[in-house]
Amino acid sequence: MKKNKSKVLSLDNFIDYALYDKKKGYYIKKNPFGKNGDFITAPNISILFSEMISIWLVSYWNHLNQPKKIDIIELGAGNGALMKGIINTLKNFPNFYNSCNFLIYEKSKTLIDIQKKNISSQKISWKKKLEFKKKNPIIFIANEFFDALPIKHLTKIKTDWYEKYVEILQNKGEIRQKKIDIKKYKKDLFSEIIKKQKFIEYSPLSLKYLRDIGKIINKNDGGLLLFDYGYSENKFKDTLQAIQNHKYANILDNIGNRDITYNLNFYFLKKFIRSLKKLKSIYINQRNFLLNMGIMQRAEIISKKLQFSKKADLFYRVGRLIDEDKMGSLFKVMFVTKKNNSFKVGF
Repeated sequence: MKKNKSKVLSLDNFIDYALYDKKKGYYIKKNPFGKNGDFITAPNISILFSEMISIWLVSYWNHLNQPKKIDIIELGAGNGALMKGIINTLKNFPNFYNSCNFLIYEKSKTLIDIQKKNISSQKISWKKKLEFKKKNPIIFIANEFFDALPIKHLTKIKTDWYEKYVEILQNKGEIRQKKIDIKKYKKDLFSEIIKKQKFIEYSPLSLKYLRDIGKIINKNDGGLLLFDYGYSENKFKDTLQAIQNHKYANILDNIGNRDITYNLNFYFLKKFIRSLKKLKSIYINQRNFLLNMGIMQRAEIISKKLQFSKKADLFYRVGRLIDEDKMGSLFKVMFVTKKNNSFKVGF
């Protein structure tokens, strides 16, 4: 009998395989969103989430002196709920709406088909590369995009650094460690970060996206509005996790059928963005951002016309977005823009 050959991949390559492999990848072959999926994101909880982002977009457009053309691009749009909500809301602001080119950056054909079905607008188009020929200002929106990108785990034992690998055999994985030269990661990690840490969890692909987006922002003007769960301590944490059927699961089992995700270190991201020299960033938790944008006032206005049961459901959903023990504290909102940009609405 032939022995089944194992495959050994670095942790980030293993996650890339599990999530994005052209045949077996989790995001490539299925729709993970909603009650019948594995998780529910903010735009699917309440339309008010999309409305608050829309109001922010209008405010930023005014700050940029109302350019005649502006690109609004969502990175990884899931089932299209956020972009659908934004487009429908912005129809109430015709001057801005007519200035907008709506775009979605998406790699999954399965999700593109779902997005096209859910968003009935002729003003939207899809991109597979972040390349822009025109010099319109560009606003990138990333809601739970970066947490779905592959990450590395680096661990310091005494004076040596080791990288986490995964050996795959028959759709199951086992953890391995490989000694590395930490110097080869100096492009991504600052020497002060390396000196102060004994464990590092980060995504090289996330940093590449931030570099590329930063160059586009510097060239075209605009910014990045990022929503994701994470923390702001200066020490890295091991936050790697898998989700299936709305429950935590083992990342090493049932490969290709579970979402794999992690919590962003916003302290590190802020330092990284500052290192790009011409950019700056600010961030707060999702609760404060949505409250600053007027989500409670909007909920009060809508609730006046609703029956009690629907009113209760409305405020229950808003609570899921802003309560400290739900998404309010764990989720952060970051705005990345040019250094000379003074816009702070929502922050």
